[in-house]
Amino acid sequence: MIYKIDFTYSDEITVINKKQFDAHIRLYEGYINKFNEIEEIFEEGDSERDMANATYSKFRCLKKGANYSINGVILHELYFQNLGGSLSEPSTRTAEIISNYYGCVSDWTEDFIATAKASRGWAVMAFEQRTGKLMNVSLDSHSDGNIAYYAPMLVLDVYEHAYFLQYGDNKNEYIRRFMQNINWQVVDERMELW
Repeated sequence: MIYKIDFTYSDEITVINKKQFDAHIRLYEGYINKFNEIEEIFEEGDSERDMANATYSKFRCLKKGANYSINGVILHELYFQNLGGSLSEPSTRTAEIISNYYGCVSDWTEDFIATAKASRGWAVMAFEQRTGKLMNVSLDSHSDGNIAYYAPMLVLDVYEHAYFLQYGDNKNEYIRRFMQNINWQVVDERMELW
């Protein structure tokens, strides 16, 4: 079972207002609840594991739902953690790492923004651990586009639910404002691990 991790709105979060933030938190809690519900079904032995098959089965649906919901939980937690903050740019070390792969931070920024615009669900700056490459990843859903062995460093939710109450259909403005409101201290700490 997983439990809600408390995220609170603060004045440091300028990309979204409190109303948008609160609506987003409720959706995140829904993923937690759904994952916990699926886990209970597995624990109670009601998953019909003996009837599992790849075309259709209760077990297959539960497994797919568990993957989708746990990824929804994790990605939202990473997103909420990297919102706000007092640093307006990455640390020297993080900037150097980004520059090693993209030439400079501004080239990475252009690529990340383009990735976000092209994504239906998430834009993620991540280390692909097999090759050790830093890359911007486009996910169309929580479980569509994930790279099996990667470590997210920066996560941007570009599903409509992340911005629509405040920005309507102006996804580009939401992305622009997000880029100005990254909590680089959190990203720098994630980068320290790699």
